[in-house]
Amino acid sequence: MNDLVSPPYGAIEEVIQPLRTLLGNRLSLDAEDRQQHGHDVSRHTCQPPQAVVYPRSTEEVAGILKLCHHHRIPVIPYGTATAVEGGVVAVHGGIAVDLKLMNHILRLSVDDADVSVEAGVTRLQLNEYLDSNHSNLMFTVDPGADASLGGMAATRASGSSAVKYGTMRENILGLTGVLADGTVIHTGSRARKSSAGYDLTHLLVGSEGTLAVITEITLNLIPIPEQISAAVCPFHDIESAVAAVLEVLRQGVPVARIELLDEIQMDAVNQYSGLQNRVTPTLFFEFHGTPNSVTEQAETAQQICLDRGADRFVWSTDEAERKKLWQARYDSYYACLALRKGSVGYVTDVCVPISQLAECFLKAKEIVRSASLPAPVFGHVGDGNFHVVFPLDPQRPEELVEVTRYHQQLVELALSVGGTCTGEHGIGMGKREALRQEHGIAVTVMQQIKTALDPHHIMNPGKVV
Repeated sequence: MNDLVSPPYGAIEEVIQPLRTLLGNRLSLDAEDRQQHGHDVSRHTCQPPQAVVYPRSTEEVAGILKLCHHHRIPVIPYGTATAVEGGVVAVHGGIAVDLKLMNHILRLSVDDADVSVEAGVTRLQLNEYLDSNHSNLMFTVDPGADASLGGMAATRASGSSAVKYGTMRENILGLTGVLADGTVIHTGSRARKSSAGYDLTHLLVGSEGTLAVITEITLNLIPIPEQISAAVCPFHDIESAVAAVLEVLRQGVPVARIELLDEIQMDAVNQYSGLQNRVTPTLFFEFHGTPNSVTEQAETAQQICLDRGADRFVWSTDEAERKKLWQARYDSYYACLALRKGSVGYVTDVCVPISQLAECFLKAKEIVRSASLPAPVFGHVGDGNFHVVFPLDPQRPEELVEVTRYHQQLVELALSVGGTCTGEHGIGMGKREALRQEHGIAVTVMQQIKTALDPHHIMNPGKVV
């Protein structure tokens, strides 16, 4: 199975003046600006675009794409660049379309519990808006970073709350997208279900900018729980911790989040954040509901964990105390990087069926045990998604070779039990071969869809397919 062949691209000079006419000083050729737009927070080498544009509307995005389609100039949609698979790297040059000025909340319906936003709105901005308008609603998808909602839609993001509230896939009702030739399409509706035609919304969700630029999104919201509690629970070993997770899920405890950090990760966050957690495998829980239901959930989980050998189960409903309890999980990624000064992160992202979690988590630790660099393992174990973060020295290419080998073994492990090569980070540049391993001939179908919508292959070329 071959990759799509990138066609000859046009000369950027052909579109500079037309773009200047369209956007004025919102076209940048500045070297520093272009450098900033050539990488995300991952290991992937920076490759800057040849220009950066800052549209303010869907209509301007359509104008940009019409010009780029006609002159065959690559287009790379750009949000906050908080992803980890090189999705914003300008592999073939071209133009980065930075959507940060499209940051308006367009409409809120409290009665329908939905909201429409432009793609540049970030998740924290949205929740602050909902709070300031006393809506008693919240947007639940939390990938950790304050990512843009357009970027989260494009990568089908999720995070620690997915076990209860789902991923971006489940929380997007519809969207506006601009296709490669500048055609604007509106997909989905505000209705909670529909049988009307092909599901174009969920074709574009997760397409990582290879099919369209997403400019507006309509999102599902959730009533703010009356009470939230958090708990931290250390175990002597991984087996007991995972057994407790499976039993909590088996008994139907409606947990909002369940996270597991291994002993290496706990040591890293202790060093990074000045904490005093036990250096041992540790579960982090969060429970949402009424005061009575939250207490019942916490007490049930506590008994399950203690029965399976937990050292203790510390929980609280106080907001400040909850944040303190969860600090280790919040700081996990940057704590990994702090293990080696100047390192970059190579993040694995497999997801497996819950029934296979214990075996796969243990096998993952065994796979990376002989690594020449630190290899913390942690994840959203409530839905079977876990990560190994390798802090790479970018000046030592032999480390990249070594870690790529471990990543391949982890992908093979996940696929062997019916899992996936990526639970939430997407394919980007880094997992294209893994996508072929997972989907086989179906990748050819993806390529055919890509070519049908983007015949000149200008949309984020070099990514996904």
